[in-house]
This record gives sequence, C-alpha cells and structure tokens, in this order.
Amino acid sequence: MSKKILANDGIDPIGKALLEKAGFTVITEKVAQENVAKAINEQNYVGITVRSATKIRKDIIDACPGLKLIGRGGVGMDNIDVDYARSKGIEVVNTPAASSHSVGELVFAHLFNSARFLYDSNRQMPVSGDTQFDALKKKYAKGIELKGKTIGIIGFGRIGQAVAKIALGCGMKVLAFDPFLQEATINLEIFGVPDKISIKLQTVSLEKLLAESDFITLHVPGGKVITKKEFALMKDGVFIVNAARGGVIDENDLIEALNSGKVAHAALDVFENEPAPKKELLSHPKISLTPHIGAATEEAQERIGVELAELIIAKLS
Repeated sequence: MSKKILANDGIDPIGKALLEKAGFTVITEKVAQENVAKAINEQNYVGITVRSATKIRKDIIDACPGLKLIGRGGVGMDNIDVDYARSKGIEVVNTPAASSHSVGELVFAHLFNSARFLYDSNRQMPVSGDTQFDALKKKYAKGIELKGKTIGIIGFGRIGQAVAKIALGCGMKVLAFDPFLQEATINLEIFGVPDKISIKLQTVSLEKLLAESDFITLHVPGGKVITKKEFALMKDGVFIVNAARGGVIDENDLIEALNSGKVAHAALDVFENEPAPKKELLSHPKISLTPHIGAATEEAQERIGVELAELIIAKLS
C-alpha cells in the first residue's frame, strides 16, 4: 500500500518528522481545491490532511477510490463530508483537544482588548496621541474589569471548558450552556501548586445565560445561534465574542445591536464570508477583529501536528 500523505493545509515539522520516521512520505505543497481529486489519484495519496481551507466533499470522495484517511487538524469538521466518507470505509480523524487552550487565550485577549478599548486606542494613538493625548485619555477612561463579572459560555466542550479555566482564574462567575452536557469538572492547574483544584460546574438554560451574562462567548460547531431574538434577551451593554464559526451570530443583527447600544462591544475571529468579511464589520468602531487565528499558535500547531501524525500512524500502519 502507498504510504503517501498530502498535508494540503500544512503540518507542523514535528508531526511531519514523526510520519516520515514511520515510513510515510509527506507532501506539503498546496494543491488548489479544484485539483485535489486529480492530485490524490495521480500521486497515489493514501491520506490527506486539511485545516479549514481545503474541503473534502462527496465529489472528491467518489473520485478517489484509493483514499484511506482524511485528517482534520483542529476541531470542527464542517469542511468534510464525514458520514459519507465513513460510509465508504474512509477513516476520518481530527484533533479536538490540541487547540483548546489557544482559542481560550484568544477569547480573553479580545475580552481584555474590548474592556479597556485597546483595539481603538491602538488605532488612534499613532494618529493623534502626540496632539490629543488628554482627549484620548478621557475617551478611554471608562474601561471595566473582568473580575467579578459573569461570563456566559455557549458550548461547553473542550474549548468552552478551556475558556472557563481562564475565567475562573480571572475571578469571574461562569455560566455555561450545552444541550448535551449537564455538568463538567474544571481542573485548575496553578503554577507552584502541586495539586489541581477541581471545580464542578452545572450547565444552565440558554435563557438564563443570556439574561445574566456580562460577557458571552460562543464555542459551537455551527448553526445560527444568536439572532435578534437572543440579543433581546441579553443585558444592555453586553460584550460578545465569536471565535467559533462564522454565522453562529447573525452579522446583520449584530451590527444592529451594536448600533443601538444593546451590545457594547463585539469581538470576531470568524466571519460568514471568509476570506472577504463585510466591510461594515471590519470598519465598525465597537468591534475587535482578528483573521481566524484562534488555533494559530506555535504550541497548538505542534500539538495538532503530533496528534495527527499519531492518528495516521495508528490507522494506516
């Protein structure tokens, strides 16, 4: 059997080295979406790994009878027809735990950023900080602390729980909603303290979370979760973060909620129209922005690469 793998969206060098040590040939040269099936067949790839860029749909699966494994570096597999692939005997694997902490840290980077107006201050200081210093100081003097506030976490899987760990460390109250989970044990690891601190959290209804949270963050695989109806249930002046999937917050309803003051600030790492988000979002004065980098840390990429390599070796060796 061929032992060639196409890592079409890249793979960490350590993961690549592990695969090569196990006898696999790993090609990381990017193949355009429309040429993926042709490349798999012509080069006799037995497996392909992707991130969010490459899509593996029914047409590719049907066209590639020699394909044995599809690997997704990351959590969500909405760019893969998973059930169909498995019905054809193809292994489909992902790395759900590898990027959780990186996404959690990005959520809090955005929360601190918004709470102290850093995203706007960093735009305005280079322009007029030398001439309007006192005016800018006054403009950004109404920040708030996260400590003592309530954070609502919608979706309480690995990433949601990673967010909860950081929130508890910041002295926040955590409310979590998950239709598939009634409670979760959060293990806090404190540097210099040998024993973990375990905290058991019960999930609450979505309505309670929306009504009582000062900050809301979403960690769900997809769907339209937050629309005008849900915004109406929230506190006035709420902060909201989406580092999950574009579209889980209705973007038009979000803009309306920001303009009305219902939402004080939003933070977006993902967008409905990637890679060309709406200009209204990119230019809005109350939105902190990043270009889908939730899992894009060196540490997470290494963990993803190693975990993918181990899965491939276990499935195909």
